Amino acid sequence: MLQTKINLKQILAIALLLISFNSIAQPSKRDSYKSKAPKYIFYFIGDGMGLSQTNAAEAYLGSLENGNGIKKLQLSTLPNQGFYTTYALNRFITGSAAAGTALATGHKTTINTISMDAQRLQPLKTIAEMAKEKGYKVGIVSSVSIDHATPATFYAHQPTRNMYYKISLDLSKSDFNYFAGGGFKHPEGDGKTTKESSLSNFGMGASEDIKDKEPNSMKVAESRGYTFVNTVHDFKKLKKGDDKIIAIAPKLAAGSALPYSIDQKNGADISLADFTEKGIQLLDNSNGFFMMVEGGKIDWASHANDAASVIKEVLQFDKAVATAMEFYNKHPEETLILVCGDHETGGLALGFAGSHYDSSFNLLQYQNISYEAFSDKLALYKQEHADNYSVADGLELVKEHFGLGDASKGLQLSPFEMQQLKDAFEKSMTYADEMTKNDQFYLLYGSYDPFTVTACHILSHKAGIGWTSYSHTASPIPIRSIGTGASLFTGFFDNTDIPKNLMKLIENK
Repeated sequence: MLQTKINLKQILAIALLLISFNSIAQPSKRDSYKSKAPKYIFYFIGDGMGLSQTNAAEAYLGSLENGNGIKKLQLSTLPNQGFYTTYALNRFITGSAAAGTALATGHKTTINTISMDAQRLQPLKTIAEMAKEKGYKVGIVSSVSIDHATPATFYAHQPTRNMYYKISLDLSKSDFNYFAGGGFKHPEGDGKTTKESSLSNFGMGASEDIKDKEPNSMKVAESRGYTFVNTVHDFKKLKKGDDKIIAIAPKLAAGSALPYSIDQKNGADISLADFTEKGIQLLDNSNGFFMMVEGGKIDWASHANDAASVIKEVLQFDKAVATAMEFYNKHPEETLILVCGDHETGGLALGFAGSHYDSSFNLLQYQNISYEAFSDKLALYKQEHADNYSVADGLELVKEHFGLGDASKGLQLSPFEMQQLKDAFEKSMTYADEMTKNDQFYLLYGSYDPFTVTACHILSHKAGIGWTSYSHTASPIPIRSIGTGASLFTGFFDNTDIPKNLMKLIENK
């Protein structure tokens, strides 16, 4: 009788086979699903939001109340949990266009492609377009420009995400019922832009003037029956029955996006939760609705390694989820809520080498403006003090807006941290664009103002947060769900399975 010896390699092979089997088993689970279609579908996407971004927000809330532990976000209370992979067809670390396409169409594609196949020849039908065909009213909401990569993947089909003008024409061509959030980046044509491919995708870099202007895409939208709203007063006046609405925030920040949550003013700004609540009011009807809501600036703040702004963006995103949950509680048998992300950004870690095992998330409360707003203040200072700038002035600015150097807040600076700030301030006052091409410069400051990102890093480190990148990472992303069909979104699968499951749910509506 032969004896079979199972060594470690065989055990690992068996484990990998089981993991593969579970992934392969996902479609059969979908194929065997028999329940009714949800009448109301909420599809929340936190751009750049991995598990660490949400857990950092929970640790922050917990630290303000208890010192240690967490306070759960609304999205963490959803009973069904899963994880999924995010890789693009031609790169392991994805981008928002490829990831958005996967989440919108159920197909992998290449980097920067908007809901087209990998060769950029054929359009791919999106779950939003399918929902429209099935009689749902459709809404697309985002905290960044409404023609940005993630929202665009639900209504547009273009070879590259940087074709903002053509994307904005696709927006009004879609005939969707409600668009809301940020504005249009290039309503009169794309033309030539400055550093378009790298910086403008997360709210940085300026566009050049367009010489050969094309028909204004906002005017085109109006000719196709859309109504624009861009004041708080007119936004509040919108009521059930109003259709084909494009609601733009009254005050737009860089990249035609909503201001960061940390910079918003009560009464003067419209939040992501406000746009979501209004969407429910306008879209609710006897045939149901599909609404995609993106928290886009979680990604931008993570690119900048600004922990406090990331957390405030996650909290605002969670308020939008809470708004949907209020609706779900009134229609529990007819509603599906999904909360996910397109990828993780920044490599955010809940721990930092310099703080060892210590965490002090409560220290983040002393930052009172975003990295973007602080950079603007610093740019103004540089303009006014080009020949007589003072390190002391810079240190006073970070004390005012980050709390750094204020011993009463527990934010005293070590000699090493003080030197970091002094070196960065000097670079901020003197550096030229050529310096940003230096590897050492990029590792220290990324594409950001040196003094600003150094202040963000020091505050993060004091809180016990580390960063590994100014870019995206390939970490698997969590998905939380509740309601009709939510059981399809548990386990470990691929990002393309999410819209495939949604399409399965509504195909027989």
